Amino acid sequence: MRIRRLAAEERLATSFPLQAYAFEASPLPAARAEEFRDYLPYNAGNRTLVVEEDGTSVAAASAVPMRQNLRGRVLPMAGVAGVATHPLARRRGHVRALLHQLLDEMRDEGHQLSALHPFRASFYERFGYAGLPRPRTATFSPADLGPLLAAELPGEVVWERIGAGYPTWRAFTERCLHERHGFAVFPAFRAVGLRDRDDRWLLTAVVDGSTVGAVTYRIDDHGGHLIADDLLTTDPYARALLLQFFARHVDQVDRIRVQLPADELPELWLTDLAMHVETRVSRPGSPAPMARLLALDALDGLPAGAGRVRVELVGDRWLAGTHLLDGTTGRLELVDGSATGSGVPTATLTAAGLSALAYGVLDPAEVDIRDLGDVPADAAAALRRIFPRELPYLFADF
Repeated sequence: MRIRRLAAEERLATSFPLQAYAFEASPLPAARAEEFRDYLPYNAGNRTLVVEEDGTSVAAASAVPMRQNLRGRVLPMAGVAGVATHPLARRRGHVRALLHQLLDEMRDEGHQLSALHPFRASFYERFGYAGLPRPRTATFSPADLGPLLAAELPGEVVWERIGAGYPTWRAFTERCLHERHGFAVFPAFRAVGLRDRDDRWLLTAVVDGSTVGAVTYRIDDHGGHLIADDLLTTDPYARALLLQFFARHVDQVDRIRVQLPADELPELWLTDLAMHVETRVSRPGSPAPMARLLALDALDGLPAGAGRVRVELVGDRWLAGTHLLDGTTGRLELVDGSATGSGVPTATLTAAGLSALAYGVLDPAEVDIRDLGDVPADAAAALRRIFPRELPYLFADF
């Protein structure tokens, strides 16, 4: 077995076919295979590794160099994607070997976080990844938005094709990146695919010359659905401006479907708004995303509550040792835990357990229950103060 990094053009005959077999209808039509070349520019900066046996590529994995907000700090993040193995080479440890080398290399280049969409969550949990919430999908009738048509709202909406409005869209997602926990964005070489496909409308909410909300969408047919992607807003006024525009489609579409972060409560937007809100997680096909810390430096300086706890990190290739987490100043400090005195509560954590706490998705007691660590009550109380619960919103789908 040999692992090597692919040059850009090599993807056409190696990683792309493996990924297509794993994640698309198969066998591929010849026309679909010809489309692979169109993807090359949007993968230009990825790091793609393959496992070769007798000169043939039998497994592949890629990392997209991204950025993600972790509790207010924007850090380099490796988005793992395209993990696929030839059906005759599966269950022979190839993905494990690929992930070890891929994350080694991305960590060495300064990526402190990693995220992915798993084929099986339990497999990646063993690699230190913790589950993140999936976005919600809300479906409702435009007629139920009628009360918004009479509302006097500050600001205005701008409507254009995404190809023309892409700079505005990109700038607003950059703002969300710096303001929203868990938010991640693609590098420029990947993000411009949305502009180049130009298959969406872009609707933005603008107040006093500043963009405060944005959503991309398409309409599948007259009398059909208005299908919106992520509804990104900074406040309820921005959200109301976007929904007011959607209300004007009452005689054009039957239903509106929009994607929302896990902490959004669309059933409270309006009185008498009937809707179906759904989150679907399935295996295979519709997994919830996962993320992990790749380096403890990611925690240093994060906002934290007043608490001190010694953590022993076990069972991981990248996070290990005993460390004191100290949030007494309001900013998290990491100290060599072996040098601290007695009287400080101690917890034993796996990388997945620590990642779940850092991303705010699990309570310390849940970490203990799920066997992602051994967290006594006193340590749980301290960790609860240091890492208050906070729902991340990944946004980028890769």
